[in-house]
Amino acid sequence: MARPPRYDEALLLDTAVRLAATAGPAAVTMSAVARAGGVPNGSLYHRFPQRLALMAELWLRTVERFQQGYLAALHSDPDPLRGGAAAARHVVAWSRAHPQEAAVLLHGPQSFGRDEWSTEYARRAETGNRRVLDAVTELAARAGAATEADLDRAVLALVELPLAVVRRHLRAGSPLPPHAEDLAERCATDLLDRQCG
Repeated sequence: MARPPRYDEALLLDTAVRLAATAGPAAVTMSAVARAGGVPNGSLYHRFPQRLALMAELWLRTVERFQQGYLAALHSDPDPLRGGAAAARHVVAWSRAHPQEAAVLLHGPQSFGRDEWSTEYARRAETGNRRVLDAVTELAARAGAATEADLDRAVLALVELPLAVVRRHLRAGSPLPPHAEDLAERCATDLLDRQCG
């Protein structure tokens, strides 16, 4: 019977997230993760054969966790305005609850080697991004979007403006203000309401 692994992959990725959030993606080296996680280098290489695999898993696990909650919020109400408001709030609320993961996502996938990922990792990223874009497009259509400009407005409302609320504070090293969720929701609702009207 095989022995269970002594060092859990999730804990190694948690360590990598902390390093990336604190000192940026360049700080996530194999030796730094092993040292910070208190594991032998060999155990880390056993789970991630190279740094690029570690970086890809770090990004994908983080973005997939965010996307899961975002999609649930987007589909939480059949009314597109309320669903959109919930999604905009989720961007801020998730970032407030997970500041280190949010800091990782603000770096973008290219900072984690996206252009060199294997086909499997690239496919995972594309599948998640496509799922989110399809859901935003579907909600925008229910809100009355009929043109490319309408879809751009929906993406601005549901993705870019909530991220801007988060980005400004996290990059400054300041906590998100208590009104941040309300602000993201109000902006999203105002923009989407123009399509419904």
